Amino acid sequence: MKFYNERILPHLIDKVCSLGQVMKLRRQVVPQAQGIVLEIGMGSGINLALYNPAAVSLVYGLEPSAGMRRKAGKNLGQSPVPVEWLDLPGEQIPLADASVDTVLVTFTLCTIADSQAALAQMLRVLKPGGHLLFLEHGLSPEPSVSVWQHRITPGWKKIAGGCHLNRDIAQLITDAGFAIETIDNFYIPAAPRIAGHIYQGKAVKPT
Repeated sequence: MKFYNERILPHLIDKVCSLGQVMKLRRQVVPQAQGIVLEIGMGSGINLALYNPAAVSLVYGLEPSAGMRRKAGKNLGQSPVPVEWLDLPGEQIPLADASVDTVLVTFTLCTIADSQAALAQMLRVLKPGGHLLFLEHGLSPEPSVSVWQHRITPGWKKIAGGCHLNRDIAQLITDAGFAIETIDNFYIPAAPRIAGHIYQGKAVKPT
């Protein structure tokens, strides 16, 4: 599995996560980032070209996968903003308390083993009044879809880098202590509903 996870899976994830409809959503979310940014699960650096260099001074890219960091080489070379890699899991963010202005998570909360521990770390490093920008797929409100999400997730995780189809992203964010300011829920057009229910929005760290 190590060869698959480090040499094959990064290419598959990069392909799926940069499809047209997904990129359209990324272009709505990423440019909202400001100041010092922590991007959780930077992967192959798909978001880098979408940052506004007039608003962002530095991006910390948290990515534990060596395969994904290798895949990011081209995007790093073309990045409009400075980037500093952090190669630890999301549950272990090596930054000081209240040290970043924006945290960005795009299609990442589904894969972190302990999502609540990771969100607690995001809350810790975010400045009071700072924002968590999120674009994630997760649990559908439709029972006919969610029942299959629950059934398929155990096997799906093994081939999709730990991806959970059945996480209630909004609930996870609020349980961690964030206050959601805006949220939209919808299905990506033409995507399988079990993997295409989207949570897109912005949450704030209370002051």
